[in-house]
This record gives sequence, structure tokens and C-alpha cells, in this order.
Amino acid sequence: MRIERWHGRCEPCGQVGFAADALLGLDGGLTVRARRMACLAGVNDPFRKAEQLLAELAGWSLDAETLRRYCHAEAAQAAARRRDRLGLPDAFAQAAGDRELHLDAGKINTLEGWRDVKVGVFACRERAAPASSADVSQRDLPAPSVRSVIAAVEEAEAFGGRCQGEAQRLHLTDPATLSVLGDGAEWIWNLADGRFGGATQLLDIYHAVEHLAVVGRATVGEGDALRRWLDGARAKLLGDGYAGVCEIVAQPQSDAGAEQRVSEVAGKVLNYFAAHRDRLGYAARLHRGQSIGSGLVEGTIKELVNLRMKRTGARWQTARVGRFVELLALSRSPEWNEYWAALAA
Repeated sequence: MRIERWHGRCEPCGQVGFAADALLGLDGGLTVRARRMACLAGVNDPFRKAEQLLAELAGWSLDAETLRRYCHAEAAQAAARRRDRLGLPDAFAQAAGDRELHLDAGKINTLEGWRDVKVGVFACRERAAPASSADVSQRDLPAPSVRSVIAAVEEAEAFGGRCQGEAQRLHLTDPATLSVLGDGAEWIWNLADGRFGGATQLLDIYHAVEHLAVVGRATVGEGDALRRWLDGARAKLLGDGYAGVCEIVAQPQSDAGAEQRVSEVAGKVLNYFAAHRDRLGYAARLHRGQSIGSGLVEGTIKELVNLRMKRTGARWQTARVGRFVELLALSRSPEWNEYWAALAA
């Protein structure tokens, strides 16, 4: 069925449009339900592919440029309405478990060149059964019951203010109840000290083990020997923290060549862990059933930023990157339904 309509122009104000749009629930040519479908297609696939997908599944002829405009407009609106979305603060207030903030950054190709998009994930997670360094690989860590993602291409100081504002929106006003997890980037810990003083800080265990692997390669090389070495080194790190790292580095080597190789990397590795010696409290957190890795934000960057936004030839306007990442995260959360229900109401 082909439908045509006339647009009118209001002489006093000069606005052009179709007077019945508001009654029909149309905003820019699409209903709220149609915008939801268009945005879901556009945030999950490149806009050209999303155009083909909608044509195949729904018979729509929305071109890629129109999809792009709708997605970015919805991302801006979702960011502007963040404080009006009351479901998430209530969910955080009611959720059981520990409050966590995971921080990291990913690279995005913008019109000004490659830039860091900083990402923060607030989450509530119930505790697992107590574990030790010996059985950590077998423990079943519960998934977060609720989470909120914020992102922006901006300096660390500005992003710190953004994180603090989101924490206040979620009623996370007591830093002593919060755990901040991240890799070894200095901006993360400066942000944590400046905005969330008193929060527990933890170096992501996977990044810690990656730095230990430098010593492992100098000791035994690559392959199965390195994997076996890392199993023992990880257990020592988890159980004894910085003291365990010192013991690992100080272990006698089997030959003069290995001794020389380890001595060349030992200072750098020890300096790295010395800077984080108060962020290596893995044993106590394992005993309490708490998380020891920043996988939430690592997964966000891998699944949302890298897979969707780092396509060949893709270049983004800097101001739109963070909002688009947040819309991507919103589309994967239960709040997605609440957001569109509020628009349709």
C-alpha cells in the first residue's frame, strides 16, 4: 500500500510538517516502534548491512544514511535522558551483592585520528562461594544482576567527573562500598583516588599475569612449558600478592642464560608490581567470593567497540563515539525495553 501525504507550512512560525504527526505518533517519519527496530539494526551492524537486513526482514527501504542519522539522534537523546531514566537507580538500590566500577579505554578511528574512548561499567554482583588460589579456575562467579555503562572520548579529569555523576545518579555515594577494577593505566588509578577515595582498588588479574609472563618467557620460553610455569606463578600471585611476585622473580634459574634473561626483565616487572602493591589483594577477595578481574569493561570494549565500531574504513565524529557506545550497551540490557516503553507512553 503506497501512502502519500501533504506537508504544510505554518505562516506565523515558519515550521513545515504534517499536522497529524503528533496524533499518529510519528517523529521524523518513523513511529517509536519503527525507530526501535531501526536503531537495533544500526547499533549491531554497519549501517549498510543494517539497511539490507531491514529490507530482507521487514521490507523497509531505509537507506544507510537515514539509519545513521536515526541511530546518532537516538544516542544523543538517550544520553540526554539518562537522568530521567529512573529504573536503573532503583535497580541498583534493590540489587544484592557488591558494587563495582570497571574502567578501561579502547581505540577508535575518528575524523581527528585515533582517539581513546574511555569506558566505565558500574555493576552489582552477588558473591560466589569462597575460593582459594588453588581452585579459582573452578569457581562459578555470578554474572552482575544490574549494570550501567558510560563512555566518552575526553580527558581523564572530565571522564572522572562523568563517572562521579553516574555514581551519584545510581546512589553509590559511599566509596567505601565500591570496588574499582582496571588494568595498570595510570589515569584509572588517578581517577579512582580523586573521585572515589576510600574505594577498594584491584589490578585486573589477567593484566597482572600478562606482566608475570615476561619473566616466564625469560625463564622457560614459550609453549607448554610457559603455560605450566604460569599456572604456578598465578597461584603464587593470587595467594601472596606482591610478596609472591618477589619470590617468583627471585627463583634460581636452571642455567646462566636463563639467569641473564631474567635479570634483564626483573627490574621492570618488579617496578610495575611495586606501583600496584596495594591493589593485589586477590586472596582476601577470593575468600569472600568477590571478582578479581575487570572482565565487564574488557568485554564491553571487545564486543561493543572493537566488533561494531572498528570496521575497515570506519571513521567517527569524536563527540558521537561515547554516546554510540552507550546506546550499544543500552541495547544489550533489560533497560532497553524500559527506555522505549517510556518513549511510547
